Amino acid sequence: MDENHIYTIFGATGDLTKRKLVPALYALYVQDQLPEKFVLLGISRSERTDDEFRSNMKDAINEFKDIDDNSKIDEFVKMLHYTPVDLKKKSDYDDLKSRLDELRKEHDLNGNTVFYLSLPPSLYKEVPAHLAAAGLNKEDDGWKRVIIEKPFGYDLESALDLKDALLENWTEKQLYRIDHYLGKETVQNVMVTRFSNGIFEPLWNRNYIERVEVTSAESIGIGSRGGYYDKSGALRDMVQNHLLQVVAITAMESPTSLEPDAIRNEILKVFQALRPLTKEDIQTNTIRGQYTAATIKGEKANGYREEDGVEDGSVTETYAALKFYIDNWRWGGVPFYIRTGKRLPTRVTEVVIHFKPTPHFLFKQEEERNRRNQLIIRIQPDEGILVKFGMKTPGAGFDVQNVNMDWHYDDLRDTRVPAAYERLIHDSIKGDSTLFARTEEVIAAWQFLDPVLKAWSTKKGAPLHGYPAGTWGPEIADKLIEGDGITWRYPCRNLSDDGVHCEL
Repeated sequence: MDENHIYTIFGATGDLTKRKLVPALYALYVQDQLPEKFVLLGISRSERTDDEFRSNMKDAINEFKDIDDNSKIDEFVKMLHYTPVDLKKKSDYDDLKSRLDELRKEHDLNGNTVFYLSLPPSLYKEVPAHLAAAGLNKEDDGWKRVIIEKPFGYDLESALDLKDALLENWTEKQLYRIDHYLGKETVQNVMVTRFSNGIFEPLWNRNYIERVEVTSAESIGIGSRGGYYDKSGALRDMVQNHLLQVVAITAMESPTSLEPDAIRNEILKVFQALRPLTKEDIQTNTIRGQYTAATIKGEKANGYREEDGVEDGSVTETYAALKFYIDNWRWGGVPFYIRTGKRLPTRVTEVVIHFKPTPHFLFKQEEERNRRNQLIIRIQPDEGILVKFGMKTPGAGFDVQNVNMDWHYDDLRDTRVPAAYERLIHDSIKGDSTLFARTEEVIAAWQFLDPVLKAWSTKKGAPLHGYPAGTWGPEIADKLIEGDGITWRYPCRNLSDDGVHCEL
């Protein structure tokens, strides 16, 4: 059982708390993964009573819970409390400290405390500084941990500024930068697939792998997030954090142990080995796009510039694709490709390992030259692993066709797959930082992408390509992958009136 503590959530009336955080904590409670002495304190600006907060969170659990058990909701919400805090007002943090002391005395708790910042990024420096000024960073009466949602900075300069501000009052050990992608079972399973199987790891290098491809596609547009997204874009929103972390786990060397620092040291080494992108590389090896209006299944889909909160004439990218290299012994010369976008044909995130072809095309078929063995790790949805390889078609001759050998997490019918936030919240309670980004990782990722951001902010940096909503992005993206007849893996055809066909 984990240590007793108070779990505080700043931004307790927000959407993330309602949809993800409190339902995740309830799931942990149902599975007896919370300590006997546990208190959740919601913090926000609005005035409300404990009972009002409990009622709101009870409704949220009933609507968004990820576990099929309603039996303990009433007893769980009894552990929930609420206090209003003006986050910009220093004196309110003294009141918060008094409220925490009251709850500790009432429930016989020590000073162990988690501060979850479900807040706008503009408050990531201010709130931890005010907490420290009130003495809430001191660990003389128990551990203190701060959980920070992405984005960790807007660019390299702001990331360095945020780093300095946080480390002025908090130690690296106290900081947990949360990236929900790292909480997904299939992302963690990349390491298990590689390092627990003798059949994969010997092939996981430049001698046998032709290229590595990472795709994160979303079929939806930006919805009501126009105000935020128009200042962010696909590169900041997805590539700098989620996808580079997936690349690092895919490319890392075997850690010496499963200790957090051992794993995170290997992830950092991958970021440090990323070949810097020159101005010429950015022109030829990066593509940015923006979705335009189209008709999908007979219904009109808005273009990005027609969405609420988006500035007229916006040049913010909703699609980003990059080609780059990792300069080390394992991956020297192997191109890595990343793409992500809004309003693509389907929602899918996957890693595709493309193996090199046989050195001799024995069966004389032209299509054999372009056929590659693939290992596909599907992160979402329909999580699983697929291997593609050639087999003889029944009948005379030696006609070859690709066949699939696949496994799905759904096959584990008696095993519940926890939601990403559930796993990460539990790890933060245990003090396990394995799946949280370390300061050096964040800075190294920004150092790699900062030249791209700066180039894309100028008219000459890289053109902005339009692509119709419901398609796989700008057509020019196919030219990013070099080789005759070689292109991205397309798990789904473009949307049409006939619907969409997908495969793992």
